[in-house]
Amino acid sequence: MECRHCASPLKKPGDFCLVCREENTEAIVLDAARDRATLTMLASDDVDDPIIGETTITTTPEDGENEVVELRNFAGLLGDEIRRKRPEEVYASGERAVIRAVRTDVHYPFYRVDGEDPVEAVLERRGNRALEVVETPPAEKIGGSHTTLIGGRTGMRAIHTVADHPHVKKVIPGPIDAGGKGSQSGLRAKVTRADDGGNVRMLIRDGSSVQENRVVTTAPNRELGERIRDDLNDVLANSEFQ
Repeated sequence: MECRHCASPLKKPGDFCLVCREENTEAIVLDAARDRATLTMLASDDVDDPIIGETTITTTPEDGENEVVELRNFAGLLGDEIRRKRPEEVYASGERAVIRAVRTDVHYPFYRVDGEDPVEAVLERRGNRALEVVETPPAEKIGGSHTTLIGGRTGMRAIHTVADHPHVKKVIPGPIDAGGKGSQSGLRAKVTRADDGGNVRMLIRDGSSVQENRVVTTAPNRELGERIRDDLNDVLANSEFQ
């Protein structure tokens, strides 16, 4: 394959061009099972055929102590393929353990996508998207009159996990209700259904304490807000807050 910008030869389809320093892959769809994963490279939406190519990587799952090393190596191979493309975003479907390991290995925006055909789902999703991206650092997105967060550093980490999403404008912590039912499962966080304006609520529970935090998103309506809600809950689940 040649670079679509300068026509220089590329070693693999969709590789970042080291000659003109331009990307050829805008997004990657990761469809992961525990023993194999397929990476599908996508170009921008304005081309006739946005599917550039795909790569499949396999592994032999191990048990016990060896599983940790094997899964890390599997994620590392997938991460290497993603890094050589330098995409703007990655969409992931399938085995959560694999996705979590890859997400730890690379540092690109990750979005969960479901459905029997994740590539088709992503193509449809990208064609309908029109959401503003917020570049503000997570710490600067947190504000409001209530500065106390339940759960201490763990609670702050959960808040930062949500605030780090590119379609989140602001997280406004609410008052703490200490009259809830006690839980022995540790701190848990969940994002609730979007309102008509596309904004959501993040509930954090720690023992008998509950805190409701307002999350302002760039979504203009409930439908797109629900899409962001799904992304946020998936990020919280991958970070073991659910």
